[in-house]
Amino acid sequence: MKTKQISIRFRFVRIPLSILLIVMGCALFAESEHQEPRYTITDLPGLGGTNSRANSINNRSWLAGYSNLAGNQSRHAALWRDGVLTDLGTLGGPNSNVTWSVKANSGIVAGISQTATPDPLGEAWSSAAFYPGATGTGFTNLGFVWQNGTMRALPTLGGNNGFATGANSRGQIVGWAENTVHDATCVPPQQLQFRPVVYGPKTNQIAEFPLPAGDTSGAATGINEQGQAVGISGICDQTVGRYTAKHALLWDKKGKIVDLGNLGAPFWNTPTNINERGDVVGFAGAPNDPDGNFLQAFIWTRERGMQALGFLPGDVHSEAYGINERRQVVGLSCDADGNCRAFIWESGVMKDLNAFKPANYTARLEQAKDINEEGEIAGRSLDATGVRRTFLATPNEEDDD
Repeated sequence: MKTKQISIRFRFVRIPLSILLIVMGCALFAESEHQEPRYTITDLPGLGGTNSRANSINNRSWLAGYSNLAGNQSRHAALWRDGVLTDLGTLGGPNSNVTWSVKANSGIVAGISQTATPDPLGEAWSSAAFYPGATGTGFTNLGFVWQNGTMRALPTLGGNNGFATGANSRGQIVGWAENTVHDATCVPPQQLQFRPVVYGPKTNQIAEFPLPAGDTSGAATGINEQGQAVGISGICDQTVGRYTAKHALLWDKKGKIVDLGNLGAPFWNTPTNINERGDVVGFAGAPNDPDGNFLQAFIWTRERGMQALGFLPGDVHSEAYGINERRQVVGLSCDADGNCRAFIWESGVMKDLNAFKPANYTARLEQAKDINEEGEIAGRSLDATGVRRTFLATPNEEDDD
């Protein structure tokens, strides 16, 4: 069989370099856009009120946080598993909450709850900032651990109040607790000094973390599976941030203190989470702003120390709350009027999480509070009617084409 040879004559055309660069840039941009993560957003049910939020998500995709009850006068700690909501109840008082990231994958949840006992000293305690104003004070408040349907109170250091934050799968729970020392640096109505503590793993076991020389009060805010913990220290002050957070700290497995530094201010320096690599995220005070109106999200690594993550365009305030092993960081960024957007920070760039939600999801993702190893993000959205809902953002797999 004879083959027919075909001769093709090519004509070369000179293309201006500027046009070529534009075309190449558009192609690269399109490829970059295709590779960006996209998320399916799921709104999760609440307990009848108009405000709920997940503050935690573990590697089993358990979300934990709070949900207001009908009427919004009180709220309960809440757990979402496979979209199903569990009301964790309280220790007898009107309010409870899971306020920080709980990374335990063993089925335990840690948080705070009011008891039915009036506070004998009339203290507001740290927990008042995490409850509705109408019922946020007046009762003693304790840390709790919840497991298999049962909420159990955690001990204090002899004082009236306690607070539990993070937990790991070894049964270690961190937080802070009052002792019996009346501290002159406390701002009324607070009277008693408080120390950073680790509970467990045995029932009713409690131990203090050491403080830097000169500091009198502090709090532990997160712990990883290795037992490395993070927190704050300073003076008693108002029991929530400010001068209690003079130092941002990491305690290693042996309790040795690592001072994480600051971004120029001796207040509001607050680690919120630590991953298994020992990377820490949180927020730090801005110079000349002791009221904490303009905080700065940070990441701390052993290689580079504390670095500010910046803000989304037009914003002046940011806070970081979650980090995974890939160093994906999530948090919130807000403008001067307090309008916030959830962000994800990776490879040195902060991005608005709202840019990656489906077009038909109209609520604003205003706070991203935690992220797990699958890249799932938990937080809170705000719709046009003012209702705030818990959301789960699940990464979509990339298209094959």
